[in-house]
Amino acid sequence: MKIALCQINPIVGYLEYNKKKIIDGYKEAVEAKVDLAIFPELALVGYPPLDLVEKSEFRQAVKKATDEIASQTGSVGLIFGTITEELNKKGTHIYNSAVLCFKGKIQFTQNKSLIPNYDVFDEMRYFDSAKKVSVFKYKGEKLGISICEDIWNDENYWYKKRYRKNPIKDLVNQGASILINISASPYFYGKRTARREMLSALTKKDKIPLVYVCCVSAQTDLIFDGASMCFDKKGNLVKIGKTFQEDFLVFDTKEKLNPVIECEGKFEEEVLNSLIFGLKEYCSKLNFKKVVIGLSGGIDSALVTYIAVKALGAENVHVLIMPSKYSSEESIKDANELIRNLNIKSDNVGIQPVVDETLSQLNTVLNSNVVSITEENLQARVRGNYLMAFSNNFGHLLLTTGNKSEIAVGYCTLYGDMCGGIAVIADVYKTDVYRLANYINRNNEIIPKYIIDRVPSAELKPNQTDQDTLPPYELLDKILKMYLEENKEFNEINKVINDEALVRKVLRMVDTSEFKRNQSAPALRISSKAFGYGRRFPIVQGWRR
Repeated sequence: MKIALCQINPIVGYLEYNKKKIIDGYKEAVEAKVDLAIFPELALVGYPPLDLVEKSEFRQAVKKATDEIASQTGSVGLIFGTITEELNKKGTHIYNSAVLCFKGKIQFTQNKSLIPNYDVFDEMRYFDSAKKVSVFKYKGEKLGISICEDIWNDENYWYKKRYRKNPIKDLVNQGASILINISASPYFYGKRTARREMLSALTKKDKIPLVYVCCVSAQTDLIFDGASMCFDKKGNLVKIGKTFQEDFLVFDTKEKLNPVIECEGKFEEEVLNSLIFGLKEYCSKLNFKKVVIGLSGGIDSALVTYIAVKALGAENVHVLIMPSKYSSEESIKDANELIRNLNIKSDNVGIQPVVDETLSQLNTVLNSNVVSITEENLQARVRGNYLMAFSNNFGHLLLTTGNKSEIAVGYCTLYGDMCGGIAVIADVYKTDVYRLANYINRNNEIIPKYIIDRVPSAELKPNQTDQDTLPPYELLDKILKMYLEENKEFNEINKVINDEALVRKVLRMVDTSEFKRNQSAPALRISSKAFGYGRRFPIVQGWRR
């Protein structure tokens, strides 16, 4: 069977736009003389639709659009993801569904069986589980159709199953001759390799070809990389879609193809590509044409500026240099050198007069007792005011520049450096920021070498360095990764670090900084556990107080 994989980029809730994407892709598939065209999970509504699902008006519009798409089909089959619902005396049952259409109507519907409710997924809030799974006879084949999570529960691959049911096993037992999985699988580094290994093991075991189509998109913080995959019945990956862009590929299940060796690039390449794509998508889908960044001369703002230029073009990036009396000449020099290297627009506006006047006005309130942290945070908040004023005046989106290490332990200022609409590198540890900077400079020096080499400092008081407050980033990041991503407990971490006081201090800083993170901009997700929707801890709590 010849199958067209239509790897599209939908917009959540924009039904007319998504409907046209599906119809246009179907027409391309018909011209390619295939038997079947397949589109990703919830391709019509975008993923994740969240509480839009609860609006009956939205669901009615989805049904209308679903029927309109089906009416456009001829003898070539079309499978796409949508929402369906069942009305009965017990209320409304809503499903995440794959519909198979041909000859002008929906011929078969397979609802999703495994409804995830962990990490960034909260589908149990909206969708019921399929009552059954069935193969569908089509053009001499028995199609085993599944949706995303349905295929991630093979008992022979996973050490521990998440669900009791295994819909893929049920389809295989019913005689499925081709497995089709439509997906919206959020990306983080290493996820594509994990997909390949899992899908390869499944097809090798069952000796059935498998076609997996994934959307390519970024929806706020979630990034979907595409990279749709085709496997032969020996478990070989034989075709793979483009990453971080739309694609159309045709797979003939009878054709003998050479295995694809590589499916995921090196860390630096993948992370940069995903962040560039995520920022570009966020701006495009919210109709922001230009961005503004506070450029300090430090490595974090330098990296964010580089990503912004790659995502939007140098002509659409503006930076503000905002020195105080503590800003070093080297920082300002390096910031200006980066501006020249990237050919971007800039302004230099000092904050010291406003800081001094504000402190003067506050003297009566604070009884002339201004503690160091108050002055430090005031500088950050004055800078935040400058940046937000520029954003308001010119319609630029403000990008925050904090990294994951700082945000984890609260080394950031509310309403200061945390101001902004999207947190570009908030899921990138400080040590990885250096890795990315060195990778960017692998051929030419774009980020000035001194920015990378010098001791990191917020420059909010004399001779300040980050390590005045924090342990060295290599050590801090090691603790944070174990705690945040590997879900290790205190005793497990301390066995590795062997410094009880330090480990307790870092974990306490993470736990007590939740109130700050709860007010931060969405963070582009590139790891298995990012701050935001996928990590939910109480703000008011007494654990580790």
